[in-house]
Amino acid sequence: MVDAKAPEIKQLVALFEQTHHELQRRAARSVDTALVVRNWLFGYYLVEYVNAGAPRAKLYGKALIDRLAASLKARGMKGVSPTSLRRFRAFYEAYSEIQPKVLVESNSAPSGSTEIQPKALVESRLAGLQALESAVRELSEHFQLGWSHYIALQTVRDAQARRFDEIEACANSWGVRELERQIASALYERLALSRDKAEIKKLAEQGLVVEEAADIIKNPYVLEFLDLDEQSSYNEHELETAIIDKLEHFLLELGKGFLFEARQKRFTFDNDHFYVDLVFYNRLLRCYVIIDLKLDKLTHQDLGQMQMYVNYFDRYVKTAEEAPTIGILLCQQKNDAVVELTLPVDSNIYASEYQLYLPSKEELRQKVITWAKEVEG
Repeated sequence: MVDAKAPEIKQLVALFEQTHHELQRRAARSVDTALVVRNWLFGYYLVEYVNAGAPRAKLYGKALIDRLAASLKARGMKGVSPTSLRRFRAFYEAYSEIQPKVLVESNSAPSGSTEIQPKALVESRLAGLQALESAVRELSEHFQLGWSHYIALQTVRDAQARRFDEIEACANSWGVRELERQIASALYERLALSRDKAEIKKLAEQGLVVEEAADIIKNPYVLEFLDLDEQSSYNEHELETAIIDKLEHFLLELGKGFLFEARQKRFTFDNDHFYVDLVFYNRLLRCYVIIDLKLDKLTHQDLGQMQMYVNYFDRYVKTAEEAPTIGILLCQQKNDAVVELTLPVDSNIYASEYQLYLPSKEELRQKVITWAKEVEG
């Protein structure tokens, strides 16, 4: 009789279990991708059907959607309510730049008939199962997120911001809730405000690429997850404690590559003790990132103190192989003129405001547009 507790059997069971869960995960991912592709194609059919010139009075707009939904439901198809069909159409329109080769080639097919039927349209665009499989294969390679993610992305009106959010969600394996939070916190707009026009375009095309200190800076930082009332009275220790209690959320807000090292990190110089509020390490930049929290308006004394902290870490903490230390001052209010006059041009110190509520995406979007125009002009 084989001993089920024998090391060899336990290893075999573990191997079976690991393989089972991995393939189960892939199967679920495959099903979700298939749903996204199906919904894109449904949206494509709707748009192409209307563009083909169906009789306007009877089949355009609401009447077409309602009639189609009823017919599909009668055939036992689920998830095709009028609301869903409108969402599929919007999904296709948001991603209409994606055109599988077989669809591009078939666009030369005659269109414009006032009596074109859905079946005729499908056959003219996807002539046979082989062509459909080819389109599905191409689309599957493009869509890397689940349908719930794309529902969230459809709330982003700006195409560049939407593309950035999609890239970041894929790269960081964001769940739907985290994606919704990043959209609501206007991550793209906050990053764009600290970059030049070329870097804004790069954000939309590549996502956030961390290559230098400025790449990790946001303005403002949004700390709504701390659940602190903006109007209440709290001190720096309470703010710091709230951040530590929600450290996982704070790391996500900081961005890529951050590792937490210490709070109230003490160092001694000439018999005086100094305390850095929060110390992190960024594995992508290979450097320390120290953060000081300020409740009031930022002063030049605060900037000078941070410069001392950065100098200490650079001289006594970091190794020769590591990059220079980055200092971030998080404050409720900053004066850009004071920052510019106090710090040298090549300083590795940054001042950013924080807020305890989600920002207005529209206000930030308008700031980005205005700022880009100022750069051009």
